[in-house]
Amino acid sequence: MKYVLFYESADDVLSKAPVHFAAHNARLQEFHGRGDILMVGTFGDPQEQGSMAIFPTRSAAQAFVDGDPFVREGVVRRWEIREWNEVLAPT
Repeated sequence: MKYVLFYESADDVLSKAPVHFAAHNARLQEFHGRGDILMVGTFGDPQEQGSMAIFPTRSAAQAFVDGDPFVREGVVRRWEIREWNEVLAPT
């Protein structure tokens, strides 16, 4: 079981995100460095489609959201964590 975090971008994300990107990226690197985030990225059109990240545990996903500058500073309008049953996971 993995956990997918979906972010819905706030209005005018392309002007809001750069202001807070350094702090957001530092958080990404911190979580990735200790194995608490597996993958992350935007969809083709970040304004309309948002972004997602994959975490090994729900608690890691929640902890990321709780301190993410993008959430705290309104770069993200809405977020959701979903359970994901990875079918082709290495055994």
